[in-house]
Amino acid sequence: MCTRENALQLLYKYNKEPFHIRHALTVEAVMRWYAHDLRFSDEADFWALVGLLHDVDFEAYPEQHCRKAPELLAEIGASQRLIRAVCSHGWNADNSLPQPEHVMEKVLYAADELTGLIGAAVLMRPSKSVQDMEVKSLRKKYKDKAFAAGCSREVIAQGAQLLGWELDTLFEKTLCAMRESESAIEAQLA
Repeated sequence: MCTRENALQLLYKYNKEPFHIRHALTVEAVMRWYAHDLRFSDEADFWALVGLLHDVDFEAYPEQHCRKAPELLAEIGASQRLIRAVCSHGWNADNSLPQPEHVMEKVLYAADELTGLIGAAVLMRPSKSVQDMEVKSLRKKYKDKAFAAGCSREVIAQGAQLLGWELDTLFEKTLCAMRESESAIEAQLA
């Protein structure tokens, strides 16, 4: 059984950069929040684990992102369901990867890039916090293609579409998730 403890050990084994660790913890918390918000509370630990491990191979194997993940996840006995979910978030970059099908996979697909964009926007704010960020401000950063250019607007928009949501709905929900988890993430990184 894959636990959070052995998932963290695996994450730290293949990821050293503080940015990647923060991103993993952020996506973990966002996925847990979404599980509760979308009435999958009984699966919240699983959703969070997928979020924590979604980029396990990105730092060490960037050219094999999502293709190397199954091998790494096997080290901790990850289920095929977890492996599929992790790999599905790379679908748009590699058509050989599974397309997001389950609601959880669609949320991961949409929220992964968006949390990166929000994180970059937070760094520009005087408060350095998501607590005072509003959808209007996020929408402005989203429209500025030069800002956080590595965060794919196409993936974010496609993720919202997969979920059947307007972009502002995805923005508001993800901001809420990040507001709720911000202090806990900071405490884990301290």
